[in-house]
Amino acid sequence: MPTERSSAGDPARTLALLWRGSAHRESTRGPRPTLSVDRVVAVGLEIADAEGLDAVTMRRVATELAVAPMTLYTYVPGKAELVDLMLDDVYGSMSRTPFGDGWRARVTAVASENRALFEAHPWVATVSTSRPVLGPGLMAKYEHELAAFEGLGLDDVAMDAALTFVLGFVETCARAAADVRAARYESAMSDGEWWAANQPLLELVFDASRYPLAARVGAAAGETHGAAYSPAHAYEFGLERVLDGLAALIEP
Repeated sequence: MPTERSSAGDPARTLALLWRGSAHRESTRGPRPTLSVDRVVAVGLEIADAEGLDAVTMRRVATELAVAPMTLYTYVPGKAELVDLMLDDVYGSMSRTPFGDGWRARVTAVASENRALFEAHPWVATVSTSRPVLGPGLMAKYEHELAAFEGLGLDDVAMDAALTFVLGFVETCARAAADVRAARYESAMSDGEWWAANQPLLELVFDASRYPLAARVGAAAGETHGAAYSPAHAYEFGLERVLDGLAALIEP
């Protein structure tokens, strides 16, 4: 479940920072500032990518920058605003390959780009973005992704809904993959090792004749994936179903 949400800070301060408004531009007078908003964001990203978003605090960022926490607040008001800046930064730096022919290829590219985002920055999946970050990074991302649905006969509301549908699927897969990684880390065992340790115990209580479908299907899936759940297979299988569902809308 998300532990943070975007756009939770002061709206005016956040928008000014996202778009680097004149009120927050570095002055050319006086001593050269030792920090910048970009540097603060970069350190926040380094911590989040390595340790997760919970590790990102204003005090921790200040420590990494070797400045007093109060100094940091002169650049970014608080963690809520910092999270928005970090999100918009990763949105803006996403790899965006030119779209090929065919709407399925375009939508698949959008899904792949977002999957790569979550893999590079797993903490992004822990942020609820129902109130989106209204920065230049998100706007460029939104513009690019909507182009995958342009010219397909969908009205504007349907285009937005179709994109949201695809992104929601990818985000769900990313959170499930994060859960798998967390389980492996917390147990200090791979999925195969965990099953090997628990299978003898399960055989003492599980009656295959009572649950024949569960026994047959579970065994087949486990043998194929080497675990009860494969994030990669879930993504590949699910994306095809997402595309098939959109086909009913786009190609009636």
